[in-house]
Amino acid sequence: MSTFWSIVVDIVILLNIIGCYLLIRWVAKPTKGEAKKGEPTGHVWDGDLTELNNPMPRWWLFMFYISIIFALAYIVLYPTLNNYSGLLGWTSTKEYQQEVAKADEKYGPIFSQFSKTSLEELSKDEKAQKVGQRLFVTYCAQCHGSDAGGSRGFPNLTDNDWLWGGKASDIKHSIYNGRNATMPAWGSVLKPEQIDYVTDYILSLSGREHKATNATRGKAIFAGYCAACHGADASGNQLMGAPNLADKVWLYGASRNKIIESITHGRSGKMPPHKAFLGEDKVHVLAAYVYGLSK
Repeated sequence: MSTFWSIVVDIVILLNIIGCYLLIRWVAKPTKGEAKKGEPTGHVWDGDLTELNNPMPRWWLFMFYISIIFALAYIVLYPTLNNYSGLLGWTSTKEYQQEVAKADEKYGPIFSQFSKTSLEELSKDEKAQKVGQRLFVTYCAQCHGSDAGGSRGFPNLTDNDWLWGGKASDIKHSIYNGRNATMPAWGSVLKPEQIDYVTDYILSLSGREHKATNATRGKAIFAGYCAACHGADASGNQLMGAPNLADKVWLYGASRNKIIESITHGRSGKMPPHKAFLGEDKVHVLAAYVYGLSK
């Protein structure tokens, strides 16, 4: 937000507080010709419901004044107005860091103890697996599902099909440093019929329904444009995150239309790194848990 609009918001806030105070003073002040306390004001509803001139309850007025005082105190103590940090110096980042530091002080020794054990051994430790599961539900389930079964665009972590390698060290590297996988779009390079040929060839690799003539043509196109990443036999390349196209595991959908969509428009997958906010020890436990899911 620009400084101009920040100042506008500040003015609106202060005017609202001042306006509330003036409103109370205005309605509480007697006006000329007003009926005396307890007398009818002249307002009648349904023939017999008469409004009397009774002052507002004192407790109601006090609550209103307290609300105004609270608002002013909040503005002074906390960063409410533009470029003003407040007397307490509070920030959401500082509060978060304090909470993390407190949690690390309490639970850090537990994770530190686990870090001394190899990932393979830790994946068989029942206590470590329970801790790892809690970490997974908190940081990973949003994408991979609470059961780690994955969804379209997010890999299933319970099988033995791994884009970047299924060794314990590979999994830890993926969690710690993240991964970036890009499938280039070939729609501007290949003609629609060529994409159809390649699609039929890919379908043939896993024994699915396809047009044999098209598959034969598609094999040659695949060798020229796709084999560099997916391999001559289409078995994939874990160093590049290129998936195996000869099995029946599909990250973005296995239908003919989805395969054509992937070839035409490409795909982009990103696994964010967790080292900054989890740290080495927690990633170690989490990696052990994920490694144990497919064993």
